Amino acid sequence: MGYSMAMTRDQKLGRMVLHLGTVGLLTMPVAGLSAANSMPPVSSALAEVPVSTAEISRQDFRVESEPGIEIFVREVVSQSKPTGVPILLIHGGGPGGLASFDLDVPGYSLAADFAQAGHPVYVMNVRGWEYSTRPDGLDEPADSNPPLVTSEEAVRDIGAVVDWIRDRTAQSQVALVGWATGGHWAGMYTSQNTEAVSHLVMLNSLYGVNAPWALTERFSDPDNPGSFDPNGGAYRLVDYDGFLRGWDNSIPVDDKTQWRDPAVADAYARTAVELDPTSPTRTPPSARIPTAYREESFNLAQGYQYWSAEDIYTPTLAMRGELDFWSRPEDLSALATDLINAPVIEMVIIPDATHYLFNDRPERGRRQFVQTVLAFLSN
Repeated sequence: MGYSMAMTRDQKLGRMVLHLGTVGLLTMPVAGLSAANSMPPVSSALAEVPVSTAEISRQDFRVESEPGIEIFVREVVSQSKPTGVPILLIHGGGPGGLASFDLDVPGYSLAADFAQAGHPVYVMNVRGWEYSTRPDGLDEPADSNPPLVTSEEAVRDIGAVVDWIRDRTAQSQVALVGWATGGHWAGMYTSQNTEAVSHLVMLNSLYGVNAPWALTERFSDPDNPGSFDPNGGAYRLVDYDGFLRGWDNSIPVDDKTQWRDPAVADAYARTAVELDPTSPTRTPPSARIPTAYREESFNLAQGYQYWSAEDIYTPTLAMRGELDFWSRPEDLSALATDLINAPVIEMVIIPDATHYLFNDRPERGRRQFVQTVLAFLSN
């Protein structure tokens, strides 16, 4: 069961855990914290969470979000009886859920990792991605429509899936694990439906705080600096190389195999492209990715808040890779300040880890991410 009690600011500070990987206390400034508000000590090593070797089974479903909108959901469970809280994995604004979380490469399905630890796991696609219903605007020229799939629409899709999981598992709450924009969507949903969420995990996600952002200039209107460029259209086309470009640029060495398995990179990019049924009609083959997340992320980075963490009464874990190009340390700081009603707060930076850390090699952040999440969910 989750937590629903409100806590005072002083009580909350007493239960907050802020740390940098496994090497010590997180040193980012957090509003309201001073030397007098010392943090509890952090263990020098992560406790290993038992993981079974039981076989994994998968089953695919379609869940109605609203009339005409069906959301694809994959259930990933161990053949051993699940004992943990259900987990819903929520992709971001790049590839969809399967390309992100359930790669067909041994040892690199995040969904299977969590299932083998005893959790029933669900991977969803927000409308417009992979096997979920695609808005009509994706079948029209990109410049014929404004950016597609807003946060409000994504939150409705998440809500439909959460309700379906609760019915299917007979559990009253679901843990949400969101990556990048998926973390923003998960936070927004939780702020409106905190009683349905047992734990909130946000990885490499923006929160509404005005701070330097590496992509501000790229997304800005060249004729109106400081405003989002309205000429991007309803969606963008991303080919195989395009899905790898940000990952390549994130790895700080020429030999990318030091950070990731080439088979994982290939599966990630190939799956992301192939799950758009129209990809073979273009040369090179490419996937259509809705772009409203870009406009809203631009706004978040300028300080606009689509939701407030003050409305969350759920244990919350926010994580980022030290080498992440999307989120910023200021996002963790602002979250820590605003989560005044969350009974447990953990803010974690994983050293030398990229935006794609859960698909990087175990020693490059993947292992620590998995173990940190599992330990958080066990409390």
